[in-house]
Amino acid sequence: MKWLDNIPLVVLLPVAVFLALAPFSPEPHLWEKLKMLVDGTLVKPIDIFDLFLHGTPLALLGLNVVRHVRQ
Repeated sequence: MKWLDNIPLVVLLPVAVFLALAPFSPEPHLWEKLKMLVDGTLVKPIDIFDLFLHGTPLALLGLNVVRHVRQ
């Protein structure tokens, strides 16, 4: 997890927020894909890719913050 510590929060935060909220209208992709996941309609490969694309930076930010708090 050393590579995660090397990513500065100043870079990770705006990327995570931007990708989590993009596109801003009519509805963020991450929110749309999470609703599809809960409904059980997340089956197309492009939708699964979208979930990972928009969710990964947010997950990395969460991991990075948890690691910094623990240290």
